[in-house]
Amino acid sequence: MKKTTLMIYKNNPIIGGVYKLYLTGDVSAIHCPGQFVELSVPGQFLRRPFSVCDWDRDGVTVVYRTVGQGTRRLAAMMPGEGIDALVGLGNGFDTSLSGEKPLLIAGGSGVPMMLCLAKQLLAEGKTVTAVLGYRTASDIFLADDIRYLGVDVHLTTEDGSAGVRGTVTDAMEDLDYTYFYTCGPEAMFRAVNGVANTSGQFSLEARMGCGYGACMGCTIETVKGPKRVCKDGPVFTREELLW
Repeated sequence: MKKTTLMIYKNNPIIGGVYKLYLTGDVSAIHCPGQFVELSVPGQFLRRPFSVCDWDRDGVTVVYRTVGQGTRRLAAMMPGEGIDALVGLGNGFDTSLSGEKPLLIAGGSGVPMMLCLAKQLLAEGKTVTAVLGYRTASDIFLADDIRYLGVDVHLTTEDGSAGVRGTVTDAMEDLDYTYFYTCGPEAMFRAVNGVANTSGQFSLEARMGCGYGACMGCTIETVKGPKRVCKDGPVFTREELLW
Protein backbone atom coordinates (compact mmCIF):
# COMPACT_ATOMS: atom_id res chain seq x y z
CA MET A 1 0.00 0.00 0.00
CA LYS A 2 1.20 3.50 -0.78
CA LYS A 3 -0.29 6.90 0.03
CA THR A 4 0.21 9.32 -2.83
CA THR A 5 -1.36 12.11 -4.88
CA LEU A 6 -2.60 11.14 -8.32
CA MET A 7 -3.43 13.63 -11.05
CA ILE A 8 -6.48 13.37 -13.28
CA TYR A 9 -5.44 12.98 -16.90
CA LYS A 10 -8.83 11.91 -18.31
CA ASN A 11 -12.28 11.60 -16.75
CA ASN A 12 -14.68 10.79 -19.57
CA PRO A 13 -18.18 9.26 -19.77
CA ILE A 14 -18.44 5.91 -21.57
CA ILE A 15 -22.19 5.36 -21.47
CA GLY A 16 -24.92 6.90 -19.34
CA GLY A 17 -23.60 7.27 -15.81
CA VAL A 18 -20.40 5.26 -16.38
CA TYR A 19 -17.03 7.05 -16.49
CA LYS A 20 -13.48 6.03 -17.31
CA LEU A 21 -10.93 7.81 -15.12
CA TYR A 22 -7.21 7.74 -15.88
CA LEU A 23 -4.94 8.97 -13.09
CA THR A 24 -1.21 9.57 -13.46
CA GLY A 25 1.37 9.24 -10.71
CA ASP A 26 3.18 6.64 -8.64
CA VAL A 27 1.19 3.41 -8.84
CA SER A 28 4.15 1.09 -8.25
CA ALA A 29 2.32 -0.52 -5.31
CA ILE A 30 -0.14 -2.13 -7.74
CA HIS A 31 1.24 -5.52 -8.70
CA CYS A 32 -1.64 -7.81 -9.70
CA PRO A 33 -5.21 -7.80 -11.08
CA GLY A 34 -7.93 -7.64 -8.45
CA GLN A 35 -6.35 -4.98 -6.25
CA PHE A 36 -8.08 -1.67 -5.62
CA VAL A 37 -7.40 1.99 -4.90
CA GLU A 38 -9.07 4.38 -2.48
CA LEU A 39 -9.67 7.94 -3.64
CA SER A 40 -10.42 10.98 -1.52
CA VAL A 41 -13.27 12.84 -3.23
CA PRO A 42 -13.67 16.51 -2.26
CA GLY A 43 -16.43 17.04 0.27
CA GLN A 44 -16.54 13.39 1.37
CA PHE A 45 -15.22 12.30 4.77
CA LEU A 46 -14.07 8.79 3.82
CA ARG A 47 -12.12 7.69 0.78
CA ARG A 48 -14.02 5.66 -1.79
CA PRO A 49 -12.75 2.22 -2.97
CA PHE A 50 -12.49 1.57 -6.73
CA SER A 51 -11.27 -1.60 -8.42
CA VAL A 52 -8.34 -1.32 -10.80
CA CYS A 53 -9.44 -1.68 -14.41
CA ASP A 54 -5.93 -1.36 -15.81
CA TRP A 55 -2.55 0.11 -14.94
CA ASP A 56 0.85 0.83 -16.43
CA ARG A 57 4.08 2.45 -15.30
CA ASP A 58 2.56 5.93 -15.56
CA GLY A 59 -0.84 5.54 -13.93
CA VAL A 60 -4.05 3.65 -13.27
CA THR A 61 -7.44 3.39 -14.97
CA VAL A 62 -10.64 3.21 -12.94
CA VAL A 63 -14.13 2.71 -14.39
CA TYR A 64 -16.98 3.78 -12.13
CA ARG A 65 -20.72 4.39 -12.18
CA THR A 66 -22.25 7.54 -10.68
CA VAL A 67 -24.56 6.19 -8.00
CA GLY A 68 -24.29 8.71 -5.16
CA GLN A 69 -22.99 12.08 -4.09
CA GLY A 70 -19.36 10.96 -3.95
CA THR A 71 -19.20 9.51 -7.45
CA ARG A 72 -21.16 12.46 -8.87
CA ARG A 73 -18.55 14.80 -7.39
CA LEU A 74 -15.79 12.61 -8.81
CA ALA A 75 -17.39 12.80 -12.25
CA ALA A 76 -17.31 16.60 -12.05
CA MET A 77 -13.55 16.71 -11.42
CA MET A 78 -11.39 17.92 -14.29
CA PRO A 79 -8.00 17.02 -15.81
CA GLY A 80 -5.17 18.54 -13.82
CA GLU A 81 -6.86 18.18 -10.45
CA GLY A 82 -5.09 16.09 -7.82
CA ILE A 83 -6.63 13.31 -5.76
CA ASP A 84 -5.28 12.00 -2.47
CA ALA A 85 -5.09 8.23 -2.92
CA LEU A 86 -4.14 4.92 -1.38
CA VAL A 87 -2.92 2.54 -4.09
CA GLY A 88 -2.04 -1.16 -4.15
CA LEU A 89 -4.70 -2.18 -1.66
CA GLY A 90 -5.91 -5.71 -1.09
CA ASN A 91 -4.87 -9.14 -2.30
CA GLY A 92 -5.72 -9.72 -5.95
CA PHE A 93 -6.31 -12.75 -8.14
CA ASP A 94 -3.88 -15.69 -8.13
CA THR A 95 -3.43 -16.56 -11.81
CA SER A 96 -1.14 -19.51 -11.06
CA LEU A 97 -4.24 -21.60 -10.31
CA SER A 98 -6.04 -20.87 -13.59
CA GLY A 99 -5.08 -23.88 -15.67
CA GLU A 100 -4.98 -23.49 -19.45
CA LYS A 101 -8.57 -22.34 -20.04
CA PRO A 102 -9.73 -19.88 -17.36
CA LEU A 103 -13.23 -18.42 -17.41
CA LEU A 104 -13.94 -14.84 -16.33
CA ILE A 105 -17.46 -14.14 -15.04
CA ALA A 106 -18.63 -10.62 -14.26
CA GLY A 107 -21.74 -8.54 -13.91
CA GLY A 108 -22.25 -4.78 -13.69
CA SER A 109 -19.55 -3.03 -11.68
CA GLY A 110 -17.54 -6.27 -11.63
CA VAL A 111 -16.70 -6.00 -15.33
CA PRO A 112 -13.86 -3.40 -15.18
CA MET A 113 -11.36 -5.49 -13.21
CA MET A 114 -11.70 -8.29 -15.76
CA LEU A 115 -9.76 -6.20 -18.28
CA CYS A 116 -6.45 -6.30 -16.44
CA LEU A 117 -7.06 -9.89 -15.34
CA ALA A 118 -7.59 -10.94 -18.97
CA LYS A 119 -4.38 -9.15 -19.97
CA GLN A 120 -2.41 -11.02 -17.31
CA LEU A 121 -3.82 -14.44 -18.19
CA LEU A 122 -3.25 -13.91 -21.92
CA ALA A 123 0.34 -12.83 -21.22
CA GLU A 124 0.78 -16.17 -19.45
CA GLY A 125 -0.32 -17.99 -22.61
CA LYS A 126 -3.77 -19.01 -21.38
CA THR A 127 -6.90 -19.34 -23.55
CA VAL A 128 -9.37 -16.96 -21.91
CA THR A 129 -13.18 -16.96 -22.11
CA ALA A 130 -15.42 -14.35 -20.48
CA VAL A 131 -19.12 -14.21 -19.64
CA LEU A 132 -20.28 -10.65 -19.01
CA GLY A 133 -23.77 -9.92 -17.72
CA TYR A 134 -25.78 -6.71 -18.12
CA ARG A 135 -29.38 -5.62 -17.66
CA THR A 136 -29.91 -4.50 -21.26
CA ALA A 137 -27.93 -3.76 -24.42
CA SER A 138 -27.63 -0.05 -23.63
CA ASP A 139 -25.78 -0.92 -20.39
CA ILE A 140 -22.95 -2.77 -22.11
CA PHE A 141 -19.50 -1.31 -21.53
CA LEU A 142 -15.91 -2.61 -21.86
CA ALA A 143 -17.05 -5.79 -23.62
CA ASP A 144 -15.38 -4.73 -26.88
CA ASP A 145 -12.21 -3.72 -25.02
CA ILE A 146 -11.96 -7.18 -23.49
CA ARG A 147 -12.82 -8.90 -26.78
CA TYR A 148 -10.14 -6.85 -28.56
CA LEU A 149 -7.48 -8.41 -26.32
CA GLY A 150 -8.27 -11.82 -27.80
CA VAL A 151 -10.81 -13.05 -25.25
CA ASP A 152 -13.81 -15.14 -26.36
CA VAL A 153 -16.57 -12.94 -24.91
CA HIS A 154 -20.12 -14.15 -24.28
CA LEU A 155 -22.77 -11.57 -23.37
CA THR A 156 -25.96 -11.97 -21.40
CA THR A 157 -28.74 -9.44 -20.86
CA GLU A 158 -31.73 -9.80 -18.60
CA ASP A 159 -34.11 -8.62 -21.33
CA GLY A 160 -32.47 -10.52 -24.19
CA SER A 161 -31.59 -7.36 -26.12
CA ALA A 162 -28.00 -8.61 -26.64
CA GLY A 163 -26.37 -12.00 -26.31
CA VAL A 164 -28.06 -14.73 -24.28
CA ARG A 165 -31.29 -13.81 -22.54
CA GLY A 166 -30.88 -14.28 -18.80
CA THR A 167 -27.98 -14.15 -16.39
CA VAL A 168 -24.33 -15.20 -16.56
CA THR A 169 -25.11 -18.73 -15.44
CA ASP A 170 -27.29 -19.24 -18.52
CA ALA A 171 -24.20 -18.75 -20.70
CA MET A 172 -21.92 -20.96 -18.57
CA GLU A 173 -23.62 -24.28 -19.15
CA ASP A 174 -21.83 -25.40 -22.33
CA LEU A 175 -18.46 -23.73 -21.74
CA ASP A 176 -15.27 -25.71 -21.20
CA TYR A 177 -12.99 -24.18 -18.56
CA THR A 178 -10.35 -25.21 -16.07
CA TYR A 179 -10.92 -22.53 -13.41
CA PHE A 180 -13.01 -19.39 -12.94
CA TYR A 181 -12.63 -15.84 -11.67
CA THR A 182 -15.66 -13.74 -10.86
CA CYS A 183 -16.74 -10.32 -9.62
CA GLY A 184 -20.23 -8.90 -9.25
CA PRO A 185 -23.22 -8.78 -6.90
CA GLU A 186 -23.76 -11.34 -4.15
CA ALA A 187 -26.78 -12.91 -5.87
CA MET A 188 -24.62 -13.61 -8.92
CA PHE A 189 -21.96 -15.20 -6.70
CA ARG A 190 -24.47 -17.61 -5.23
CA ALA A 191 -25.77 -18.51 -8.68
CA VAL A 192 -22.23 -19.08 -10.02
CA ASN A 193 -21.36 -21.22 -7.00
CA GLY A 194 -24.44 -23.31 -7.71
CA VAL A 195 -23.46 -24.23 -11.27
CA ALA A 196 -19.67 -23.94 -11.56
CA ASN A 197 -17.86 -27.26 -12.01
CA THR A 198 -14.34 -26.16 -10.99
CA SER A 199 -12.70 -24.25 -8.20
CA GLY A 200 -12.47 -20.50 -8.58
CA GLN A 201 -11.93 -17.10 -7.01
CA PHE A 202 -14.49 -14.48 -6.00
CA SER A 203 -13.73 -10.76 -5.68
CA LEU A 204 -16.08 -9.47 -2.98
CA GLU A 205 -17.60 -6.04 -2.64
CA ALA A 206 -18.04 -4.51 0.82
CA ARG A 207 -18.47 -1.20 2.60
CA MET A 208 -14.99 -0.16 3.66
CA GLY A 209 -14.16 2.46 6.25
CA CYS A 210 -10.36 2.56 5.94
CA GLY A 211 -9.40 0.19 3.11
CA TYR A 212 -6.41 -1.38 4.85
CA GLY A 213 -7.82 -3.45 7.69
CA ALA A 214 -7.66 -1.10 10.67
CA CYS A 215 -11.36 -0.41 11.26
CA MET A 216 -12.58 -4.03 10.84
CA GLY A 217 -15.78 -2.68 9.25
CA CYS A 218 -15.72 -5.05 6.29
CA THR A 219 -15.17 -8.27 8.28
CA ILE A 220 -16.91 -11.40 7.01
CA GLU A 221 -17.07 -14.96 8.31
CA THR A 222 -15.20 -17.61 6.31
CA VAL A 223 -14.40 -21.27 6.87
CA LYS A 224 -11.12 -20.04 8.39
CA GLY A 225 -12.83 -17.58 10.73
CA PRO A 226 -13.31 -13.80 10.46
CA LYS A 227 -11.55 -12.13 7.51
CA ARG A 228 -11.36 -8.50 6.40
CA VAL A 229 -12.46 -8.00 2.80
CA CYS A 230 -10.11 -5.04 2.30
CA LYS A 231 -6.99 -6.60 3.82
CA ASP A 232 -7.40 -10.37 3.54
CA GLY A 233 -9.33 -10.09 0.28
CA PRO A 234 -11.09 -8.78 -1.65
CA VAL A 235 -10.35 -12.03 -3.50
CA PHE A 236 -11.26 -15.31 -1.79
CA THR A 237 -11.31 -18.84 -3.15
CA ARG A 238 -14.56 -20.71 -3.52
CA GLU A 239 -13.51 -23.08 -0.75
CA GLU A 240 -12.90 -20.26 1.75
CA LEU A 241 -16.39 -18.75 1.58
CA LEU A 242 -19.42 -19.84 3.56
CA TRP A 243 -22.37 -20.60 1.30
